[in-house]
Amino acid sequence: MLIWGWRTRIYVLAMTTFLCGRCGNPASHAVRKAVTKFTLFFIPLFPISVKYTAQCTFCGIENRISKEDAVRLQAQEEQGQAQQQAAPGYPPHPSQPQGFPQQGYPPHPSQPQGLPQQGQFPQQGQ
Repeated sequence: MLIWGWRTRIYVLAMTTFLCGRCGNPASHAVRKAVTKFTLFFIPLFPISVKYTAQCTFCGIENRISKEDAVRLQAQEEQGQAQQQAAPGYPPHPSQPQGFPQQGYPPHPSQPQGLPQQGQFPQQGQ
């Protein structure tokens, strides 16, 4: 008795932002690769099909795209992340260690320190 079938695995290649063709919003799109493999006794052996899609995170529509478009969008996202990490003034990527203490971010200089004193805020109901 042979047990055979197929299994589809979905890989997210990139998260890019561009104008959606359906809803018209500049939204993030998940660029995905779906690989369907033939299985024998639940062991994936060889790919049967590979499909590339881009799904809008705003309206949810999923469009088929070519492999070349998927690779190009993935390269653009990686290039954009590298530029953002190198550019001064941008916050660092969440995976990078922070230079701030463990208790949280230091207070902004324009924020008042301490708790409000008696008489600083008007009493309600007077």
